[in-house]
This record gives sequence, structure tokens and C-alpha cells, in this order.
Amino acid sequence: MALKMVIPKGKLYDNVAEILSDIGLTLVGDSRNYRPALFGCDIEVKLLKSQNIPEMVALGQHDIGFAGLDWIEEQSADVEILEDLAFNPVKIVACIPEQWDWEQVKQRKIIVASEYKKIASSYLDSQNLDYQLFRAYGATEVFPPEDADMVIDNTSTGSTIRANRLKIVGTVMQSSTQLIANKQVLSNPEKKKQIDDLLLLMRGVLNGRKRVLLEMNCSQDNIDTIVSLLPAMRSPTVSQLYNADGFAIKAAIERRLTKDLLPQLIAAGATDILETPIRKVL
Repeated sequence: MALKMVIPKGKLYDNVAEILSDIGLTLVGDSRNYRPALFGCDIEVKLLKSQNIPEMVALGQHDIGFAGLDWIEEQSADVEILEDLAFNPVKIVACIPEQWDWEQVKQRKIIVASEYKKIASSYLDSQNLDYQLFRAYGATEVFPPEDADMVIDNTSTGSTIRANRLKIVGTVMQSSTQLIANKQVLSNPEKKKQIDDLLLLMRGVLNGRKRVLLEMNCSQDNIDTIVSLLPAMRSPTVSQLYNADGFAIKAAIERRLTKDLLPQLIAAGATDILETPIRKVL
């Protein structure tokens, strides 16, 4: 029984295609082809706009999909969140013109533009603001100051906000891409097995991306010092070098630690250090 998967078209397509490739599934097509093929499995794929995916999965039109947490929340989509894939991390923020005084602005009724009517309303109510909200359909940042006093929009770097002479006065929520499933499909043993296997491999890839494999040689004199420096997943693998007075050491290390760790290892006497990417950690 084919599993029905829905993938967002646009900028998230490449992220999804990459993780599928890393688990051994080849997505053939591009973001202009709404029904690309996925080789190596029994999965049917369709592309939709990211805003449509949570509702389509909740309705059971698709079994699993990739969607931003912001749109899951905006639509109150009744789906099962399987994994935070951490793609496209953004913040939903409230912004006003940079030259305005926020303490003065919030004393009066304000006009607010946002693609997120539910999320925006909830935030504005929590701030006890007097407001009138209208839905924007893209390019929300262009509305102030003539057409809106505030915008509530997503941002990854803040560059678009700064380019339009806006400033952030509040953070509404953080969002990233989630792997979601229809709740009813999880009661289907065959499809649940497919989803569980897929999820296992994706988690392996995500864990692998956070780590590298370090390999090095050392002498008997400095092995204890070097091993003590290695924050391995469990403990480093140590083996004696063939026909030599020394040891080979292997350890899976968090990628973020290597910048500081490598100089320490060299200073401690490690030689022939190799750093290798890890494809999966299961």
C-alpha cells in the first residue's frame, strides 16, 4: 500500500529532497513538477504550497508531509508532529516603523497586517492591544507606515525587516519545518511501519549531521591525556597500531566542538588527525 507524502514547493523543496537523498530515496523532478517520482520505495509524492499542507494532512488527503510549525498553529491542524527537522528556522515577530516609539504607539488603536490571522490575533490579545487586523498576501513588510502601523511576519535573518526600516517590538513564536502525519493513518499497521522506518532513517541523518568522526594516532605516553579530551558518544575506540608503538583512536564528536578540540588534541600529541562527515547515527 503506497504511502502518500506531500512536500512543500519552493525554497523548502531542496531541504526535503536532500534529507530524502541522504536516507537513500531519490526524488526525481523539481519544484515545478507537482508530482515528482520517489525511487526506492512505495511512496507517492505530491507538491503543494506549504500553507496548504497541514490541513491536507489533517483531512487525510495525504498520510505524511513537511510543514512549518507556524502554519500548523495558524490552521489549528489536528495532525501528529513526528519530528522537528529544524529546516528553515524562523521567528514570527511584531514590527513597527523604526523611528516610532512603541510605548506611544500601543496607547492607541493600531492597524496590523499579517498572513497569520489566528496567530496574530492571539498575540495581540495577549498584549491587551486595541487593534484592527487584516490579512496580507505576501510582502507584508511593505504596508507600514502608510497602510499599517504594525506587521506580524516571519523572519530568518531580519535583513528584510531592516531593509524596510522596521524594528522588532515583540517575538510571537519560533517555527521550523516539522514532519507531520495524519492521526488516523497511524492506526494502519502497514503504513505505520513505513512511517516508523522513514522516521528512524531521518533521525539517523539528523543525528549524523551534528557529528563528525575523528581519527588520530598517538603514542603510549599521551594516550590517556588524548582520550580524556574526547567527548565521544560513549567512549572512543582505541586499537594498537600494527607493528608500532602507538595507538589509533576513533571517536564520534559533535561538529560544533571540533574548532576548539582539534588544537587541544594536537597540543596533547595526537598525530595524523582525520575528520570525516557521518551520514547517519542510528
